[in-house]
Amino acid sequence: MIAAVVALAAPAAAFPAAALAQLEQLAKVQTTEDMQRIRREEQAKRTSPFDASKQYISTSGANAFVPPNFEAGDQRGPCPGLNALANHGYLPHNGIAGANDIVDACGSVYGMSVDLATFLAVFGTVFDGNPLSLSPGFSIGGPPPSGLADNILSGLGLLGTPQGLTGSHNKYEGDASSTRGDLFLYGNNYKSVPENFKTLYDSLIEGAPAAVQYSGWAEHHISRWQHSVNENPYFFFSPFNGLLVSPAGWSFPTQMMSNHSEQFPDGSLTGPVLKSFFAYSDEVDSHGNFKYTMGHERIPDNWYRRPYTDFSIPSFLLDVLEHGLKYPDLLSIGGNTGTKNSYASIDIANLTESVYGISTLTEGNNLLCFGLDAAQTSIPDFLGSTFVDIDAASKPLTDQILLLLEKYACPQVTPMNTHIYQSYPGYTKYASSSS
Repeated sequence: MIAAVVALAAPAAAFPAAALAQLEQLAKVQTTEDMQRIRREEQAKRTSPFDASKQYISTSGANAFVPPNFEAGDQRGPCPGLNALANHGYLPHNGIAGANDIVDACGSVYGMSVDLATFLAVFGTVFDGNPLSLSPGFSIGGPPPSGLADNILSGLGLLGTPQGLTGSHNKYEGDASSTRGDLFLYGNNYKSVPENFKTLYDSLIEGAPAAVQYSGWAEHHISRWQHSVNENPYFFFSPFNGLLVSPAGWSFPTQMMSNHSEQFPDGSLTGPVLKSFFAYSDEVDSHGNFKYTMGHERIPDNWYRRPYTDFSIPSFLLDVLEHGLKYPDLLSIGGNTGTKNSYASIDIANLTESVYGISTLTEGNNLLCFGLDAAQTSIPDFLGSTFVDIDAASKPLTDQILLLLEKYACPQVTPMNTHIYQSYPGYTKYASSSS
């Protein structure tokens, strides 16, 4: 199924104008109808009666909302889903979480599949935490303060302090977020920007199934990408965190924060639920924006999760492709070259020595394979200033990547020509400072 959808994406953006025109035409003629058909087929396989007893998520007792105590060292960061889990005790309240804890919590609360949750948790541990410690894990916010997370810092071979998700710019977190501001423009990458959230909120199609709501967010998605191009001279959109992580800002809320009911067994997101998960209240300022309280993301009361733990890597790729087919720029890689609105794309064939390209990107699961290749290639760039033994530190991630490469029949991993990135100041500016 994924191969059929990827085949629609033949002329991915970041390539010649003729290829872009072809993709845009495909998007107009085929994308909406094909995506709706694919989603109907998937829903027909999955839909089951709503079961309140199995899908209810507790927000009381041990899981009552408790805001973070930042003065005591509690960590909250750029991911509202992880922040909410910590605020409700599904993850450690201090925000220092083990990989297994994250896999369990994301599955039991949000319905994320083991394959996707494991990869994201291991990726976070390797790039943002310390996989060499006795209890591997990472901070969902910034660097853990001294004495708070010795389990993170007790590993051998550390050259520096793991920076957590907040310090993961261009590794995990990136520009063109759904609600946060670009790091260069705002000086941080973890605070939600009320104006950005308000446009997301206003574009939500209330009273519709989650899949329709996700489709309706495509315009907001491309507007955020274009804003970064227009305003951020250091905008960089990489093969992994740009192409395959950034879309989660629109996919995850509809897929895993929607409320479920008999009327909407496959979920529907409401404005109040969206505000709750993103730490916004009903209070409105003079500009019409809702009040934001950093780190106060919470699971709404009377909230019911997905009926399955099945939001997997292939499911997420469907979402990535849907928005990308409608707006080809979202499938590009590249960045601005030091001035506003100077976006220059990267030819995938040059980056990968022709292992991938316009034609090969359409075969099998190569979109995913391309992202995995990019993730593995970036390991030396981002771990070299943190660990003495890069191979030992990266082994949990490389093992996961190898498993996925085999599972999805990917071509042999070939190191990418990342020297191409050196012409992008948004990459060079943060490559060393984010480790």
